[in-house]
Amino acid sequence: MTITTTSLGKTTIIRLEGNLMGGPDANALNAKVHELADLMQVRIVLDLGRVQFMNSSGLGLLIGAASTLKNAGGALKIAGASEKILALIKVTKLGGVLETFPTVDGAAASFGK
Repeated sequence: MTITTTSLGKTTIIRLEGNLMGGPDANALNAKVHELADLMQVRIVLDLGRVQFMNSSGLGLLIGAASTLKNAGGALKIAGASEKILALIKVTKLGGVLETFPTVDGAAASFGK
């Protein structure tokens, strides 16, 4: 999995490409979220537009990231998730924890000014 970050105003965009599962990739994403939280960059959009597959470990990682950011006074928004990933979020009843948006711009705009 490839992880890249960019900024859109006061929001940080983390783009993932590949599969979101446990292991070293999960550790890299977790470290990135904690690094950003330590820098008080706590408005994060996670762009899943290029993620082909996510398992339960990947879902757990998203929940952990959302919790870390919430505890730091921010939030995690999910953008561009495939229908399969959206269905996984829905079936696990995590829609209240993981806020999803069709686009990165829409997710970033939801933070307001």
